Amino acid sequence: MRPTVLIVEDDHALRDVLVRGLRDEDFGTLAAQDGATALRLTGDSVDAVVLDVRLPDADGRDVCQAMRAQGFASPVVFLTAHHRLHDRLSGFSAGGDDYLAKPFHLAELTARLRAALKRSGPARPTAAGDLVLDPVHHSLCAAGVDVALTPTEFRLLAALMAGLGAVVGRRELVRAGWPEGAQVSDNTLDQYLSRLRRKLRDVGSSLTISTLRGIGHRLS
Repeated sequence: MRPTVLIVEDDHALRDVLVRGLRDEDFGTLAAQDGATALRLTGDSVDAVVLDVRLPDADGRDVCQAMRAQGFASPVVFLTAHHRLHDRLSGFSAGGDDYLAKPFHLAELTARLRAALKRSGPARPTAAGDLVLDPVHHSLCAAGVDVALTPTEFRLLAALMAGLGAVVGRRELVRAGWPEGAQVSDNTLDQYLSRLRRKLRDVGSSLTISTLRGIGHRLS
């Protein structure tokens, strides 16, 4: 079954090019020209989102945060005309999974989408301590309580669960959570770990993420 990508882009010509190009690459497509429409279209039938940062009614990063708040856990790839490090880092902090600067080649967007979908693709549930990660629903469960995870949160927690009780270095966590070559600040990683600590509390887990300054982090 081919994946469906929601394209959120206010430039009519570019949106049409992306729709036609991704369909030629065997993706299903939905399209929106603003954030409000994107939020209405985001649901179980959408496997990934290509999201322009500058939309007529909202900042794309705010739209991504709203999607995550609604429980949308599939990959989000930002499109932007800005090349600054700050803009890329703010996109990751908002819950994005990848970042592509305009102008770009369709082949690169397609490759990034396939990689993001592969990283977040279905697999068997994994367990450690009182935690269970469900890769189909991108959720965390403990004591019968479930909470949704973003793809990046899911990958970070999976890395920590794989080494339960052991220290996982910060560089290793960045490699696990973000695409190769992504520039991720210490603050961005810390924000994600803070969210994961909160979600561990939300499900009532006895496990927590501790920090060993200058070394890494440990789930125990």
